[in-house]
Order: sequence, then structure tokens, then C-alpha cells
Amino acid sequence: MSKKKSPRLATQLVRGGINRSPHKETAEAIFMTSGFVYDSAEEADARFAGTSPGYLYGRYGNPTIRILEEKLMLLEGAEECLCVGSGMAAVTASVMGVVKAGDRVIAPRALFSSCLWLLDTYLPRFGVEVELVDGEDLDQWREAAKKPVRLALIETPSNPVLGAVDLKAVAEILKPTGAIIVVDNVFATPLNQKPLELGAHVVVYSTTKHMDGQGRTLGGAILSSKAIIDEHYRDFLRHTGPAISPFNAWVILKGLETIHLRVPAQCASAAKIADAIAAHPKIARVLYPGRADHPHRAVHAKQMKGGGPLIAFEVKGGQAGAFRFLNGLELIDISNNLGDAKSLATHPATTTHRRLTEEARARIGVSPGAVRLSVGLEDVDDLIEDVIQALDKV
Repeated sequence: MSKKKSPRLATQLVRGGINRSPHKETAEAIFMTSGFVYDSAEEADARFAGTSPGYLYGRYGNPTIRILEEKLMLLEGAEECLCVGSGMAAVTASVMGVVKAGDRVIAPRALFSSCLWLLDTYLPRFGVEVELVDGEDLDQWREAAKKPVRLALIETPSNPVLGAVDLKAVAEILKPTGAIIVVDNVFATPLNQKPLELGAHVVVYSTTKHMDGQGRTLGGAILSSKAIIDEHYRDFLRHTGPAISPFNAWVILKGLETIHLRVPAQCASAAKIADAIAAHPKIARVLYPGRADHPHRAVHAKQMKGGGPLIAFEVKGGQAGAFRFLNGLELIDISNNLGDAKSLATHPATTTHRRLTEEARARIGVSPGAVRLSVGLEDVDDLIEDVIQALDKV
């Protein structure tokens, strides 16, 4: 008897995780409820004891949210998933659910600024030591791993200039320490990179980005083995309460049905735009993971399936030049968000990474002229024309 084949990706994204109510609805139901009732006191007792299945409270779980979690498990190839109210809630929980006073955390310097705040401002309040390294420098990882390490938090490609961290190599370096490796995979998306297959223990997402894909909701997800979720995260999330709204979960579910169509189209457009502007006289450099001239191209190529839907580039003339470019855009919007169907451009030095010192920004490649472009679903020729006409105004 032949073994039944697993559905392919597109089928899983449309059909995976569906748990229809007795009404047999076509679309997933939105269970907008804060609590649940029991047929008897004995049933409530059994639910809370964990001897009878069922939901307890909206902060603990919800049928709509569970469908989203199961769909994300299929997409990521993970044993378990817990969804939360935002991407930063996912990152914070992924770290705080593991570490305690006296522990040590390693991370690359090139991180989203809120992640850096969590590491350099918040964790030290609780007696957690944090060491930052240049993520691409394996010697720095080796040196940092000579002392005990409880957790590593990594972005690759990094925000905002798309640097790479060799996940397999870092996993090998940290293996003797027993550290839990958490990877923020937002910029790559689960379609282009699978951190769990590269040695990571935990993957986190802001579902706000490409999973929703249309700029409508906040959400986050933590994916890992069932053992890690049960040991470190399930009770932490239940008792600290960063729950996602069932409505937001439903919107993200609808977005996931088309992520396999949207993200490849965005990646293809990003590659064309990067090539189209690389030789423009007002561009100092283009940083796109899919281009041969990216300084970390070899690492990106071996762990990503594509170049991704984001481009970073440096406009000549510093901040003034970057501002002239951004203000000259006629189609693309200025926004610090990303992963939308609409193309969005931002100036990291004065927005997402403004809390860093000028020296710290320079060390991770965020120059005064740096611009990050999140490529949407518009016609790529319209996008190229808009970028070029804005550059011509610099």
C-alpha cells in the first residue's frame, strides 16, 4: 500500500489547519470570544487539569488562532507554534522565556533597533549579560562562545542593510555551549529560508509583514519543537498575556493563502530594481542578497532560495541626498513598515535605527544616505521609473 503524499506548499497554505465548526463554513470562522463555558464544574476541573481537551480562556488559546498556528507549522516545518500580538512580542518572549539572571546572550550588532533595546537596555536590568558581535565574523562568534552562552538572537538578512549570518556555521560553534539559537526570519520569509533546517532551535516572525502582506494587522509567531515550546514558552505566554486578537489571526490566515504567489513576485521585482539602479550616478552602492556584488553573497546563496523582497542602497549626498530621493518619490510611499503589497521606502538612520549612535550605525552599515526599500506588488516597470526619477532629483 503506497504512502499518502503530503500536500504541496500551495495546497497546505489554502487547506492546511482548517478546523470547521458544526456549521461547515467555507472560510475559517472567527471565534470572537474572550472566554469559554463548561457543561459542568467537573468539566471545568478536567480542562484546567489538562485531562480533558478544550479551550480555557482567550489569553491561553482560541480556535481561530490555532488554525493559524497549525498553518504556520506546515509552512515552516515546525512541530509547534504559538502566535502573539506582534513581532516584537514574539522576539521578547523568545528571549525572556529562556533566560534568567546570570545567563549570557550573544547577538549580532546588526539587529532591528527594538531588538537591540531589548538586549542592551532591558536584559541587563535583570542581570543578564549580553555580548554583541559582528554577525558575519565567525572568529568573533568563536571567541564569544568560549564563555557559557544561554541564547543567541540572530537576524539574517539583517535589518536594514541585509547582512548575512552563516547559520550552519554559528550553530556548530555554539553547539558545545548548549545555547538556544533564535532566528528572526522576517526579511527572508519562510519561502526563502528555513532556519530550523540550518541549526536554529526557534524561529520568530512578525506576521505583520509578508504573512498578512497588506499592512492591516499586527501579529507575531514563535515556532520550534514541541519540547522547547512546552518548556520555555507556553506558560510564559499564558501568564504574561501578549495574546493575538482572533480577528487579526483570521486576517493573517487569509494573507497566508496567497503568500506563495506574492513573495516570489516581490522578490523578482526587487532583483530587477536592484539591477536597474546599481549603475545610477546618484547611487553609492546597492545591497541586495541576490546580487553577486553583495559582500555576504556566498552565505546568502547557500542558505536562501532567493534574494528576498527588500533592497538596501546608499544615495550619494548623505542624509540630504536620501531625503531628496525619498521626497522625490511619486508612487512609492515613505513608511517604516515593510512586507506590504504597496512598495515602501524608509530612511533607517532617522527612523528605525535613530536610537543608535552615529558610530554604532556606521559599524553595521547604516550610513546617513542609506535607504531601505520594501518592494510591493506594483508593476515593476512603474517602480523602476519611480525610483530612477527620484534619484535624478538628488
